[in-house]
This record gives sequence, C-alpha cells and structure tokens, in this order.
Amino acid sequence: MLRRSLENRDAQTRQLQDAVTNVEKHFGELCQIFAAYVRKTARLRDKADLLVNEINVYASTETPNLKQGLKNFADEFAKLQDYRQAEVERLEAKVVEPLKAYGTIVKMKRDDLKATLTARNREAKQLTQLERTRQRNPSDRHVIVSFEYSLKICFVRYAK
Repeated sequence: MLRRSLENRDAQTRQLQDAVTNVEKHFGELCQIFAAYVRKTARLRDKADLLVNEINVYASTETPNLKQGLKNFADEFAKLQDYRQAEVERLEAKVVEPLKAYGTIVKMKRDDLKATLTARNREAKQLTQLERTRQRNPSDRHVIVSFEYSLKICFVRYAK
C-alpha cells in the first residue's frame, strides 16, 4: 500500500515538474517577446513624435494654406501617437508586469517541488531500510514496528 502511494506521488511530482518547466520556458519567452514589442512600439512612437516636430518646422516655412493643412495633419498625427503611448503603458501594466510576476511564482513552485522531492527521497530510503531490516531480522518485531511507525509519520507529514 505504501509503495503504491509513493508511486502515485512520484507520478504527480513528475507531472508538476513538467508543468513548471513548461510554464517557465514558455512564459519567459512570452515575457521577452512582449517586452520587445512594447519597446519597439515605444520607439515607433518616438520616431512619430520626431516626424510631428519636423512637419511643424516645415509648416512654419510654407504659405498660410499649406501651413494650416500641415499643422492640422501634425496635430492629428500627434493624437495617434497619444493612443500609441496609451497602448505602450497598457501593455506594460497589463501584460508584461503580470508575466514578470510569474517568474517569481515559478521559482517558488520549483523550490516547493525540490522540497517535496527531498522528502520523497528520504521516505524511499527509509522504506528501503525497512525492507532490508525485514529481510535480515524478520523476528526482530520491535525494530520493524519502530521503522514502520517512523515511516508512517513521515508519510503523513509529507502527504499534506
């Protein structure tokens, strides 16, 4: 019975390890790509701001009608860049930052898994010792019961 529950926990632990590794790999990649996208969008916004400034400079040297048209165009283009700025801020706050937070969560889960594996290995070692003791001294019930009791306490403690 104990061996079967240990095998079930081994399978669960492997599944959790695979899930954590998968999240770690893909979320890290997603975070990097989204951050690069945000940076490039911000650079595009900066270039557009330079373009607006240059249009305004050019408009100041032209005739009144062309000047008015260029100023209107520059104002509308600047409004588009305000939307782009809002997009950058929204992406940073709603996508990149939560993805970064997953890095910490994944590290904590990896540490939890490591502690679980350590406990499981300790438990398996004790189970092996118990089997060895049963084979060597089948008549020494006191030692066998003591091992079984400590193993059950360990099993209950780490099963939680």
